[in-house]
Amino acid sequence: MTENDGAAGIADDGAGKTVGEEKAAGAKPPARVIVVDDQTVVREGIVMLLGLLPGIEVVGSGGDGEEAVRLVAELAPDVVLMDLRMPRCDGAEATRRIRAEYPGTQVVVLTTYADDESLFPALRAGARGYLTKDAGGDEIVRAVEDVLSGDAGLSPSIQRRLLERLSEPEPTVAAEPPDGLTARETEVLVLIAEGLSNHQIARVLHVSTATVKTHINNLFAKTGLKDRAQAVRYAYRHGLAKPPGSVRI
Repeated sequence: MTENDGAAGIADDGAGKTVGEEKAAGAKPPARVIVVDDQTVVREGIVMLLGLLPGIEVVGSGGDGEEAVRLVAELAPDVVLMDLRMPRCDGAEATRRIRAEYPGTQVVVLTTYADDESLFPALRAGARGYLTKDAGGDEIVRAVEDVLSGDAGLSPSIQRRLLERLSEPEPTVAAEPPDGLTARETEVLVLIAEGLSNHQIARVLHVSTATVKTHINNLFAKTGLKDRAQAVRYAYRHGLAKPPGSVRI
């Protein structure tokens, strides 16, 4: 065998096709992924797992939402695997910022939590996928491929929860908001009941945080409520929101 024959053998992929031929045939490049999780051990474990999976290239990792936004700006990844409950900037807020500022990057949530208070704010923020941390490698690869092809990358349990939510009867809403609440004050109340912070409510309604605080002060004064916990119970009692867990199986 000549020296050139040896070089060709090294470049052969074992199936009679060289690396150069694969590229010429249009081999699909791996998805460029960033991992964001505030727990170092968990983050490093996910990065290690992804390094073993086909079709994925980890290009960066970060410990909170602020780092996620910065890394997306620097690295322009295809997908961010995003934890939700993190310091400085949580996953839902980081997702909202990424989708608004860098629409070419998709977000797949990878979290411990599958409750409504975690799931729906993340989806409203623009996440196209949602997995829990018991997901296997194949499920992660499938979710990444799904969101890059324009589909939703949801775990089976999350798909079931969404179907259950859609099958729930709509709450009966009074013809007129109770206690003289305005339509916007009622809208703020409903978002409080869904677990959103003042900052998140401001993002959803496209108003300032100060405006949200004004609406909350007004609705508290009209209803005699003293805190957010009372506001949540008030919204449930008047049919403005549905308590979590009241699902028809």
